[in-house]
Amino acid sequence: MFLLLLFLFFFLSPFLETLSLNQEGLFLQQVKLKLDDPNSVLSNWKETDLTPCSWNGIHCNSVTHSVDSVDLSNSNLAGSFPIDLCSLHNLTFLSLLNNSINSSLPLEISTCQNLKQLNLAQNLFEGTIPETISNLDNLILLDLTGNGFSGDIPLSLGRFKKLEAISLTGNSFHTSIPSLFGNISTLKQLNLSYNPFSPSEIPFQLGDLLNLEVLWLAGCNLVGEIPSSLGKLKKLKNLDLSYNNLHGKIPSSLTELSSIVQIELFNNSLSGELPLGMGKLTELRRIDVSMNQLSGNIPPELCELPLGSLNLYQNQFEGPIPASLAKSPNLYELRMFKNRFTGELPSDLGKFSPLSWVDFSENELVGPIPASLCEKGVLEELLLITNGFTGKIPDSLGQCTSLTRLRFRGNKLYGDVPVGIWGLPHLYLLDLMWNSFSGEISKSISGASNLSMLLISGNDFTGSIPEGIGWLDTLLEFSGSDNSLTGSIPKSFVNLIRLGRLDLHSNQLSGELPVGIKSWKQLNELNLADNELSGGIPAEIGSLPVLNYLDLSKNMFSGNIPVELQNLKLNRFNFSNNRLSGDLPPMYAKETYRDSFLENPGLCGDLEGLCPSKEEVKRRGNVWLLKVIFVVACVVFVVGVSWFYVKYRNYRKTKKGIDKAKWTLTSFHKLGFSEYEILDCLDEDNVIGSGASGKVYKAILSNGEAVAVKKLWSAAEKDKNGDIEKGQIKDDGFEAEVETLGKIRHKNIVRLWCCCTTKDCKLLVYEYMPNGSLGDLLHSSKGGLLDWSMRYKIAMDAAEGLSYLHHDCVPAIVHRDVKSNNILLDGDFGARVADFGVATVMDAVGKGPKSMSVIAGSCGYIAPEYAYTLRVNEKSDIYSFGVVILELVTGKRPNDPEFGEQDLVNWVCTTLDKKGADHVIDPKLDSAFKEEINRVLSIGLLCTSPLPINRPSMRRVVKMLQELDAENKAKIVKKDGILSPYYYEDASDHGSVA
Repeated sequence: MFLLLLFLFFFLSPFLETLSLNQEGLFLQQVKLKLDDPNSVLSNWKETDLTPCSWNGIHCNSVTHSVDSVDLSNSNLAGSFPIDLCSLHNLTFLSLLNNSINSSLPLEISTCQNLKQLNLAQNLFEGTIPETISNLDNLILLDLTGNGFSGDIPLSLGRFKKLEAISLTGNSFHTSIPSLFGNISTLKQLNLSYNPFSPSEIPFQLGDLLNLEVLWLAGCNLVGEIPSSLGKLKKLKNLDLSYNNLHGKIPSSLTELSSIVQIELFNNSLSGELPLGMGKLTELRRIDVSMNQLSGNIPPELCELPLGSLNLYQNQFEGPIPASLAKSPNLYELRMFKNRFTGELPSDLGKFSPLSWVDFSENELVGPIPASLCEKGVLEELLLITNGFTGKIPDSLGQCTSLTRLRFRGNKLYGDVPVGIWGLPHLYLLDLMWNSFSGEISKSISGASNLSMLLISGNDFTGSIPEGIGWLDTLLEFSGSDNSLTGSIPKSFVNLIRLGRLDLHSNQLSGELPVGIKSWKQLNELNLADNELSGGIPAEIGSLPVLNYLDLSKNMFSGNIPVELQNLKLNRFNFSNNRLSGDLPPMYAKETYRDSFLENPGLCGDLEGLCPSKEEVKRRGNVWLLKVIFVVACVVFVVGVSWFYVKYRNYRKTKKGIDKAKWTLTSFHKLGFSEYEILDCLDEDNVIGSGASGKVYKAILSNGEAVAVKKLWSAAEKDKNGDIEKGQIKDDGFEAEVETLGKIRHKNIVRLWCCCTTKDCKLLVYEYMPNGSLGDLLHSSKGGLLDWSMRYKIAMDAAEGLSYLHHDCVPAIVHRDVKSNNILLDGDFGARVADFGVATVMDAVGKGPKSMSVIAGSCGYIAPEYAYTLRVNEKSDIYSFGVVILELVTGKRPNDPEFGEQDLVNWVCTTLDKKGADHVIDPKLDSAFKEEINRVLSIGLLCTSPLPINRPSMRRVVKMLQELDAENKAKIVKKDGILSPYYYEDASDHGSVA
């Protein structure tokens, strides 16, 4: 019996040993039970397996067969930190990167004794970092980026003996940066950026980290001067101190950083000159000291380095550009705009460098444009705005097919523009304004297939306008005023359906306006003044839905002024100095408009008494009844013919194979119309907009009501228009919008009546907003119509709509594309939030940031952390809404050309610091509301804080706006028995709402 037992023991021992490995599998099964796994990433973690080594995210040592690595990155897991992982005693690597773990980090983390790398970045951790974490004696990497850790950074972190990299970026630490990091002598990377630390200086002890290679302290609320001790970091490669409040000079000790590759000091308050001795930094490839108060000349020795990127813009540098700059073999980015540079650019600039982005705008540079700028054939942007450059444009730039932006505005350039420049295939912005160019616009411009903005005003161009411009279907603006252009306006211009501005005033154009301009549905401004145009004014101008600036003065137009022009909502118009005759349209027969019609012999006796006179009205009254009878008869006739035509068209459509029965209508409200009424209105004449997702039609229903119909691009249309590359949404945009709007009921969210679908087409039917979008109205010549009370009301309405999405929807909804163009205005200028094509529903568990595969949103509105982490929550919308508030206060676009490479947020902050609020507030606003405007401005700045933790919730934003309104109403007092909105009590007792 003993021998049998001994035999069984030796025979089964390997099998028993194999079973012992399953103990680690049991630990991992406990982990699986405690985590929410909506994507079934852990589905192959099966209890029936003998070992976990083949499970997703698990790696075992090839010798011991025990688990040494757990990598569950990007798995969308949620729940508490799985402390059972620390029972895997041979675990050396643990990564839960980019999940939704939503707990504090437990004290028991110290039991993961063999861990060398711990990556918990991009989760929802909260609370403090436990002191016990320093007991992980073998830890080499600790990454806690993008969480909600707060409180004090524990002093115990200074006890790490082997730690080489630590990242606490993007958390909520409020205390000052501790000096303890200077004790971790093994550190190679220290990343503390984008935390709301209390104002503090850079600890000089960091200079003791002699192994440090990366020091990243951007956006840490740093003050004081840069400590000279940092010059001891001989191995440092990357130094980033941007987005702080550092002042004083750049210490000369930084020239001792012999290994430095990248220096980022932008957006501080540094002053003085660049330190001498920078020529010793032979490894330096990128330096960015822009948006400071630096002065003096560029040290020639700096330009002799093999730099790749040199950004010195928005400082006070002066003097000439060193010739040695052109010798740098790696230079690809060169931005020096808004300084005081003088002299000429180096003649061989670009000859030895692969330049891609060059911007010397707003300096005092003179001389010729170097011919070698595109020598390497990769130049994309060349901006030389507002200098004193002279001579001709080099022919070599006409061969630079990589160019996308070319801006020479405000110089002294002359001569013919090289033929090749007109037709550059990737160019979307060509700005030659206010120079002395001559010659003709080349016919090669028809090859500029991506051209969006053609700006050539203020030159000496001659000849006719090429027909080919009319085939540039991407063209948004053509400004060619103050030239000597002749001939007629090309008939092909009616094809420019995206055209928003056409300004050709002060030329020698002749002939009649082309037939078919009703296709200009996006046209906002039409200025053809001071030409020799003739013929009648087309009645179809009255059908342009967003036109608000119309100037046809100083031409030879004749005939009557079409009564259809009364359909326009014009902010400014001028028909003076023509040959017009007949009666004025009744709406314009008022003294207010007299100056718009002067010098038109035959126009109501040249407006004497503003025809028709009272006597004329009385005389005409005798035939009024006959006219009414005649009109009624005509109406009956037209209605009959129209009825017949509609019936016949429907019959023809049916014959062509359009089967309306195949349409599926899904309603979200009680409807008073059918899908057939909607389909009958999908005519090009009814197009009122065209954007990234499709065309928008205005449909007048049989009951007289209007709705807006969005027809999403079909697959064929997407391919035709360049899907993705030009921003068209995919089919999931339709699903997102229907899913989101279909269940929302709020007065400040645009109402989705229904959707209609077939296999090849998708329609969304909304309530119609007669005043269009806030962006189109605010940034057009009609912006003056929006007084402060209206702008405040719009801000309040939009805030309440977003607050509903964030706080009253379960789960919460993040819009992801809040901007002024997605805030629509009804007939009373009430605001509705619209366009939910990229909206996302937040996860119910944790309700925290959600990871996106790509950035959605619009340039100028995207929160900085979103672009950095691709993770969104309500704070992303709040940043975008803050930008909208700044738009309402300043009247400026988020990316106004006057900002250069800045956006609106940076421009407002910079201008407030240097010039004060008076230079920020829209001058069109009544100064009587200055205090209230400043208070709203402070709310906008709070919403656009670089740190998400500092942004208020939308519920709080609504409350701040409401409190402001309540305070203002409380300040209105009776004066002489009359309520005066401009008589306020002393408001010194009231604190800022922000």
